[in-house]
Amino acid sequence: MKPYTPPDLPTDDLFRNRLDNLIGRRLELVRLTELIAWQRFDSEWGESFSEYGRPAIATRLMAGLHYLKHTYGLSDEQVVQRRSENPYWQYFCGETYFQHELPLNPSSLTRWRQRLGDSGMESLLSATVDAAIGSKAVKSGDLKRVTVDTTVQEKAIAFPTDSKLDNRARERLVRLAKAHGVPLRQSYVRVGPRLLFKNNRYGYARQTRRMRRTTSKLKTVLGRVVRDIERKLAHQPEPVRATFAGPLSLSKRLLAQQRQDKNKLYALHAPEVECIAKGKVPKRYEFGVKVSIAMTNRSNLVVGAQSMPGNPHDGHTLKQALQQVERLTGHRPERCYVDLGYRGHDVDDVTVFKARQKRGVTKSIRRELKRRNAIEPIIGHMKCDGLLHRNYLKGAEGDAINVILCGAGQNLRLILRHLRIFCLKIRLLLRTEPFPCSHYAA
Repeated sequence: MKPYTPPDLPTDDLFRNRLDNLIGRRLELVRLTELIAWQRFDSEWGESFSEYGRPAIATRLMAGLHYLKHTYGLSDEQVVQRRSENPYWQYFCGETYFQHELPLNPSSLTRWRQRLGDSGMESLLSATVDAAIGSKAVKSGDLKRVTVDTTVQEKAIAFPTDSKLDNRARERLVRLAKAHGVPLRQSYVRVGPRLLFKNNRYGYARQTRRMRRTTSKLKTVLGRVVRDIERKLAHQPEPVRATFAGPLSLSKRLLAQQRQDKNKLYALHAPEVECIAKGKVPKRYEFGVKVSIAMTNRSNLVVGAQSMPGNPHDGHTLKQALQQVERLTGHRPERCYVDLGYRGHDVDDVTVFKARQKRGVTKSIRRELKRRNAIEPIIGHMKCDGLLHRNYLKGAEGDAINVILCGAGQNLRLILRHLRIFCLKIRLLLRTEPFPCSHYAA
């Protein structure tokens, strides 16, 4: 059934105080609550739910939990637990009275994200843009000039090595065969870990020949297990063969790939992971997905964030990034500022200025080109303060959802900072004492 947000009833409970009577109204999180149009989520997300059945969880609660999670860089379990302890967070999520129990199971957040997808999560980012304009942290004219850049959102995987992947694939197949009663000629339960241990020791000692020899033995062991399972599956029912189809295809892909191949397999639980080289000195290769970030050139407001699977050239991602900016803000940017990696872009209706450009650069455009570098620390804040540094959501859809929510969290931190400074200025003005009358009499 479609989610339903209960109305705020004016009647009071005789034995409980309302949250708005307990909290301070001047706190920036309380003021942010009044700036977000919570009613829009009921209409935009209601199409993803059926008309019948049990009512879904309130949209304001789910939106508020996702906002708090990515604003403060928490996990699903942490944000649900802290929400039950903090009255300000409960007020932000739409509660009228203080609740002592957990509002939901953290797994409900996962199922909610899977139901809405990345297109539904864009509503959260669009609402933060409207809230930033409503709080006057950003002017509406700032949306005409944007800065676009790409970075890498790393996946939650260990550093991939051939020996570790081969042994892990063998362990998964042996475990699956034991669970479904498929007899194996040999499982290599003792041989596999011993070879992996030797391989790690040889690598640490820089004995590359011995390390390659043990890696080849691990690959041979995996191939024997794969062929043994394929022979035994010929006499198994169809449901059992369907269960082995995915792990067997990944194991065959792992056995067939070579060092110079493209689209290699780097993680068995996340086959969508790509190896991306961004030219960084401390980290030459990053394993994840390329993401595109668009922000306003003047006020650093994130107006676009999306994943770009397939590791495309930066210039081929600019058109799609500007389309998302127009979709979220309702304004088509007039000028766009990018770095040299966007040479060869296919955008015609927006004036694009690249770094170090000399032709057609006026004084104001030169000043805005210098502001283009501000996107680098913004991406750093999204990785350090937010959850962009390491994605724990599953699949390619999880990559797309996480980067959008990271952009929403960065916008909320910007709005909260603006409201905090504004409240501080008001307090300083109220505490200022007038000059004594004797000063004016003199």
